[in-house]
Amino acid sequence: MGEKIKFSRNYNDLSNESGFQFEFLCDRCGNGYRSTFKESLTGRASQLLDAASSIFGGFFGSASGATSHLKDATWEKARDKAFVEACEELAPGFIQCPHCHTWVCREDCWNVRKGLCKECAPDLGVEMSKAQSDRSVEEIHAHAAMAEEDKKLGKENWRDNIKATCPECEAPLATNAKFCPECGAKLKSDDTCQSCGAKLTPGAKFCPECGKKITG
Repeated sequence: MGEKIKFSRNYNDLSNESGFQFEFLCDRCGNGYRSTFKESLTGRASQLLDAASSIFGGFFGSASGATSHLKDATWEKARDKAFVEACEELAPGFIQCPHCHTWVCREDCWNVRKGLCKECAPDLGVEMSKAQSDRSVEEIHAHAAMAEEDKKLGKENWRDNIKATCPECEAPLATNAKFCPECGAKLKSDDTCQSCGAKLTPGAKFCPECGKKITG
């Protein structure tokens, strides 16, 4: 049975005919490390034979063809060996979280005090700082002054029956206006008696307090 490779989950194979190199990445932040480049002697020999074949032909041509078949198996074996060595070289920079089982980099994504990755056990200082920053942004938005044309859309007027279009000419209304900017139609009815100041019910024709006729 071949040698088992424990750390082999998140990596990129950068190997080519010239040699072997692998890139291992952190499951959390995506940063990582590359292994030391190891030259492939098999690939180098094949390249030299290919060059000799193109120049001389004959014996070198047949030798190059025979070597290419041998190279396939030998190169793959050399690659597996290089991969094991790359794992041994870079594995100390990573650790597997016992809770979520992801491989993370020790440098940025491992909470040493908790023995968990920072996804499972975030740094409380960092989280508190972020929460304070978010709260500050919320307060900025909450206390930001409204533009002059939008003040009539403020919270104190949310109970008003704000119309989106004029009921007379159907022109769109951009603001909480009292009169239509297109036809001049009155958009809001009086809600208090002009004579005594009593609260009027919608559609009332006379004031329920003083009896004065309500004029439109």
